[in-house]
Amino acid sequence: MRYLTVFITILGLDLGIKNHIEDHLEEKEQRSKCGGFLLIQKYHNKGAFLNAGQKMPWLVAVLSVALTLLLTILFAVSLTKAGSSTLKWGLTMLLGGAYSNTYDRLRRKYVVDYVSLQVPVKKLRQVVFNIGDFCIMAGAALVVIASGKNYT
Repeated sequence: MRYLTVFITILGLDLGIKNHIEDHLEEKEQRSKCGGFLLIQKYHNKGAFLNAGQKMPWLVAVLSVALTLLLTILFAVSLTKAGSSTLKWGLTMLLGGAYSNTYDRLRRKYVVDYVSLQVPVKKLRQVVFNIGDFCIMAGAALVVIASGKNYT
């Protein structure tokens, strides 16, 4: 039950923020938060991570749906197994982000990204992401850690 609660929280929080950004920010508008560390802005990403596949958004959407369904099946199977809480938490975070971004791709035809980190490295400052993206990355890291535990 706790995995489902976290999944719903990630999904609801990210979609809520995306809706707020869409309704309250103009395309070029930027707002600085957390002492200037975070930059809030509206960015429409028609591709995948770092705009990969942006010239073929239909393919990105199909892959997004397929991978989300596969992850859902893996998650459901993992819930029937004892142990491996790291894997379950990783899949929970992956799914929260995946469902949010897949919903955007199907409903809006783009993913709403809205935050960048104002760090010294220029290439990193240029990356605009959302909570779903962060959860996908963190969840993938947990899945890798969990799979490493199984082989050692």
